[in-house]
Order: sequence, then C-alpha cells, then structure tokens
Amino acid sequence: MAYDLKKESDVKEYIDKLGVEYRFGCYSEKKPEVCHLLGDYLEGIKKDFEKASKVYKSTCDDYGYAKSCFKFGNYSFLGKGKSGSKGDPKAAFSYYEKGCNLNDSDSCLHSGLLLVSRSMPKEIDRDVQKGLTYLTKSCDMNNATACFYLSGMHISGVQSKPEEYNPHAPPTTQKPVKDSDYIVQKDMKKAFEFAFKACELRNMYACANLSQMYARGDGTEKNEKEAEKYKKLAIEMQEEIKKQQQTLQFQQGLKNPQ
Repeated sequence: MAYDLKKESDVKEYIDKLGVEYRFGCYSEKKPEVCHLLGDYLEGIKKDFEKASKVYKSTCDDYGYAKSCFKFGNYSFLGKGKSGSKGDPKAAFSYYEKGCNLNDSDSCLHSGLLLVSRSMPKEIDRDVQKGLTYLTKSCDMNNATACFYLSGMHISGVQSKPEEYNPHAPPTTQKPVKDSDYIVQKDMKKAFEFAFKACELRNMYACANLSQMYARGDGTEKNEKEAEKYKKLAIEMQEEIKKQQQTLQFQQGLKNPQ
C-alpha cells in the first residue's frame, strides 16, 4: 500500500504499522537490530521512555546488542524512563563498559570519560589507565571525540594526584612535579597525532588545536600554511554547525507557532 505522507491519516496509519512490524520483528522473530529499532520507535515517536528503556535493557542483556547497551547506559545515567529517578552512574558505567566490550565506539568513549574525569560522580572510581584504554579503543574505531580527548590528555598530561598541585600558587611555594607524578605523560607528538586524526574525522575543536600546533611547532614542524589551512577548516565547520542550528530552530518554529 502506498502512503500519502502529506495526509495526516496516512501518516498515523504508517506510524502504527511501523510499530506493529517492529514488535513482530523483535518479539516473534527475535531480531536484536529490530528490537533496537523498536526502542528508538518508542523513544522518538511514542515518547514512551519507560518502555523504550526496558526494550534497550533487554536487547542489551538478552542479545548483547552493543547500541542498546549504550542507549540504556544513557538512560541509567540520566534516570530517564524511571519516574523520580536521579540516575545511577554506576549502572550506567556497567552498560557503557558492556557496550565497549561489544565494540561500540560511543560506549567506549563514555566509559573512558567516566573513568578519567575528576568531576564525575563519586560512585565511579577514577582509573585513568583503564579509561585511557577505552578512549584509545574508541579512537581506533574512528570516534572523533575520543581522539580529541586523547589529544588534550597528552597536551597537558594527567597527574596521579592533581589535587596536590595548585597552579595559582606562587612558584616558590609549589612542590616540583616529577615525571613519576604523571599517569599520562605530556607528549606533544602524540597530542598532534590524535588531534590530526580527530580533525580528519570532522571534530571542529581538534582542527582549531591543530592550527595552533602548526603555528607554534608543537608536536610537529612549524608550518604557517598548514596552520592557516586548519584554522580556515575549523571556521567553516563552525559555520556549518550554526546553519544546522538555525535550520533546526526554524523547523521547531514551524511545528510550534506562537
């Protein structure tokens, strides 16, 4: 049957049929990829986050479907799909980690960030080396954000006890920082390599950093031509994002006129 998607009745019938097909593919044919689509359908079309959460969880637990592990990790972290829930970072991490072990790059990114960040919830024990492993795995799977974070970690280095160092204190009162105080050493060559890859994968901030690295000769030979090239690319990407945001705002305005 052909649907006229300009007609409201046809759109409703099409959406309802889509839901039936997803349910059949998931519950009768037991196809994990269709179960995940059912979760997306419940989330995006029906706005039934409680049911979507259950579908993502079961698809991860029962079938080991990596994308569903990631989605349920997000739901757990935010407390989404559970009335009155404040979120469960520990449960979220376990699902991110499971998704990462199943080779989902976004799961590796999120589990890595939870382990390396100093501002994450106390339920997560900081483990920079393990987090670095997950971020590296994510970057190896061409996750631009993971590559960007790895670049930043190698630009500044990661100290084992950063709370003991106060960058605003007078130099004469500072305790000298030794190489052994760093879990991740400063390494501008590695920082450049990760920034280059992240920029190639269209991370705007990495392109801006790459421009600065070429301008200063940090981690690579100084090259003003390359510095200008990546500066221009970063600006172009910024303009693309602005246009996308303006288009989205316009579309939302059409849907919700005052």
